[in-house]
Amino acid sequence: MDEQKFRQRADEALNRLYRALSDASDDYDFEVDFNAGALAIEFEEPPAKFVVSPNAPVKQIWVSANVRSYKLDWEEAEQDFVVPATGQNLRSLIEDAIGHHLGQEVTL
Repeated sequence: MDEQKFRQRADEALNRLYRALSDASDDYDFEVDFNAGALAIEFEEPPAKFVVSPNAPVKQIWVSANVRSYKLDWEEAEQDFVVPATGQNLRSLIEDAIGHHLGQEVTL
């Protein structure tokens, strides 16, 4: 995959995730910001900030959440960015990370 195709796929994935997070932000009491191509999810209680950003040189989406980092690769069969070791897609990873942080099940 060339860099232009990566950027297109990453932009689409992050825009979908941003819309889902925006719709869910009031239900789960967090704020979401999409700025300069990166998503930030911020919590007041307990305080935390998660970051989701594309990394074009390595063609991955990187997620920093719950004091961990995840590197997701494009999976052609899934048509989504996934964690290579587990196959978990971006949306599911973020649902689990938010749920872990808040101590409840989260659906975006």
